[in-house]
Amino acid sequence: MKKINILLAVAFSFGLAGCYDLDKMPEGVLSTTNPFQSVGEIRNYVDRYYESGLMEQGFMAGGGGGIAGQDYDSDNMTSMTADTRLMGQTSLSNAVAIQNYTYVRDINYLLNNIESCPEKGSAEYNQLKGEALYFRAWYYYRMLINYGELAWVDKPLEPNMEVMMLPRESRTFIVDKILEDLGNARDLMGEQGNSASMRLHRDVARALISEVALFEATWERYHYAKEKSKSEKFYDYTLSESELNAKIESYLETAITACQQVESRNVWKIYNTGDIQNDYRKLFDTQDLTTNPEILWFKMYDGDKVGNSVTRYLNTGGGNIGICASLVDDYLSKDGRPLYGEELLNLKKNYPDELNPEKRDSRLSQTIAFPGQRMKPERDANPYIFQWPSLAGDGTAFGTNLTGYVMLKHVQIDCEGDYISEYKGTTPAIQFRYADILLNHAEALAEQNGSANANEIIRVLQPLRDRAGMPAVDFDREYNTDASYPFKDLDKYVQVVRRERRVETALEGKRFKDILRWAAAEELIIGKSPTGALFIGSNLPQHYGNELKYDQASDNNLFLTGNKGDALRYILPVPPSSMPQGWQFKPNRDYLQPIQERMLNLMDGLWKQNPGW
Repeated sequence: MKKINILLAVAFSFGLAGCYDLDKMPEGVLSTTNPFQSVGEIRNYVDRYYESGLMEQGFMAGGGGGIAGQDYDSDNMTSMTADTRLMGQTSLSNAVAIQNYTYVRDINYLLNNIESCPEKGSAEYNQLKGEALYFRAWYYYRMLINYGELAWVDKPLEPNMEVMMLPRESRTFIVDKILEDLGNARDLMGEQGNSASMRLHRDVARALISEVALFEATWERYHYAKEKSKSEKFYDYTLSESELNAKIESYLETAITACQQVESRNVWKIYNTGDIQNDYRKLFDTQDLTTNPEILWFKMYDGDKVGNSVTRYLNTGGGNIGICASLVDDYLSKDGRPLYGEELLNLKKNYPDELNPEKRDSRLSQTIAFPGQRMKPERDANPYIFQWPSLAGDGTAFGTNLTGYVMLKHVQIDCEGDYISEYKGTTPAIQFRYADILLNHAEALAEQNGSANANEIIRVLQPLRDRAGMPAVDFDREYNTDASYPFKDLDKYVQVVRRERRVETALEGKRFKDILRWAAAEELIIGKSPTGALFIGSNLPQHYGNELKYDQASDNNLFLTGNKGDALRYILPVPPSSMPQGWQFKPNRDYLQPIQERMLNLMDGLWKQNPGW
C-alpha cells in the first residue's frame, strides 16, 4: 500500500470524500448510482474518517483545542477560568446534539453497500472494511464516555439522525458491540511494523481493544462500589452483582490478551537512545514519527496545509495556563520514593528544586520546563531561555503562566517552519504508542490480582522506568500512605500503576477520562483547588520586584491561597472568591453529560435522561 499522508483538512459531503497526498488530488470518485464498485471508491469514502475519527493536536490560549490542551479539564492543568464541569456548573442548556451518530450513519451506509464490490475479499478490500469497523467502534466509544447507555445502530438510517426510535441499550451491551467491531477490524486489517503509512492496522485495533476493555472494567468496578446503594447509578444496573463481576473479569482478560498480542510481536519498543534527559520529550516534539519504534499510529502536520498552534502559545512559557501542583507532587524522587510532608515542602521552598532532574523522575523536567531550558529554535534572535515563570505575563495576549509550572511537553523547540502564526506548528498528534500498551497491561494486571501479578507488572513497566533512568517498580517503596494523598487507601498495586500512568501520559488529554472511569472525583476533584507552586515561603517573590500585585483591593495580577501574613501561600490561577470551596463537581450527575431535551422529546419516551439531570 502506497504511503499516504493523512494530514490535510478533508472537505467532504455524504457522497464524496477525499484524502490527499501533499501534491496530489484525490483518486477516484464515488458513483451516485452504483457506489463502491472499486476499492478506490471505498478508500476515498473511508479516508474522510482519518480527520474526525482520531484525536487532533492543538492548543489555544487558556487550554483546550487538542491533545496538548485537553488536560485543562482535569487536576493536571488549569486555566484562568474555572472549568465548568469540574465546578458542577454544567446545565441542561449546555447539552449538544450527539453528532457522532451522523458519522455512524455514514459508515453504516458504506458497510451495507460494499458487498457487491468486484474486489471483495482482496487484501485492500479487507483492510478498508476493517478501517470502517474501527472508526464505527471509535465513534461509539467516544459516545459511551460522554453519555453511557446508547442506541446501537448498525443499519443506515434516515438523514435526520435523531429520529432513530431505538431504545438505549445497557453499557455492557454497547461495550460488547464495540469490542466485536474492533475484533472484526483487527482480523480484517493487515499487520504493520511501523507507523509510516499513517493508516490503521491490527495493533492499533488491539490497542483500542485494550483501552475500551480496561475503561469499562474499571468504570463498572469503581462506580458499582460507590453507587450500589444510591439512586443515581452509572454502572450497568441491569446485571446482578455476580454477572457484573464476571463482566469485569472478562474485560480485564480481554485487555490483557490484546496487550500481550501486541507485545509478543516484538515489533514495537519504548523509544530509548540512552539520553535520559531528552528521549521522553523528543517523542512529543518530533514532526515525523514514521520510523519511531514506539509509535503505533499518529497524525502528521505539515505546518502549511494543516498545522496546529501548540508551540505558538507555549514557547514563551505562558499559554494562559499552568500545570497543577498535584501533578508535580506525584512524580517520584530519583531513588523511587513518593515525596510528601517536610521533605517535599523543603524542595518547594527553593524554586526550582522540586523540578530538578537530579532529584526527581526525569520525566518531570521533560514535561514541565526547568530553568535553563530553551523554548524556541536557536535560529531565532531571541530563542527564549526559560528562567522564571512569567507570572505577570510577557506582554503578549497569551504569555501568562498561572501556576509557576511551565508546560514543556509538546513544545517544538527546534521547529523548522513558522510556529509563531496560527495553525502553522507541526507538533504531532500521537494516537497510540507502545507505552499505552504497557500501561494498559500493567493496570489490568493490577486490577485482576495485583499480588499474584506483581512480578509481571514490574516486568511490563520496566522499559518505561529504564527510559526515565528510574529504579524498577517496588510496590512497598512507592506506596504512599500519607494522610493527604488522595489514593492512600488504594491497594498498593493499583496505586502504583495509576501513578505511573499519570506521569507517563501527563498532558496527553487522558487524565479526565481516567478520573471518570475510576469514579475518583471525590478523591481528586471535589473540594480541591488547582493550586500551583509555593510562593510566600519560597524564593520566588524576590525575582519579580513590583511586577506582581496581590492582596490588593483591586487590580491584582497574582492570586494566592490563604491570607496576608500566612507563612506559606501557594499560587492560585483564579481569584479565591471564584471558587471558595474548590471544585464542586456533582458526583450524582457529572460523570455523564446530559442528553439534549429536544432529542428526548423526539424519541417519544424511548430514552430517559442521564442520572441526576
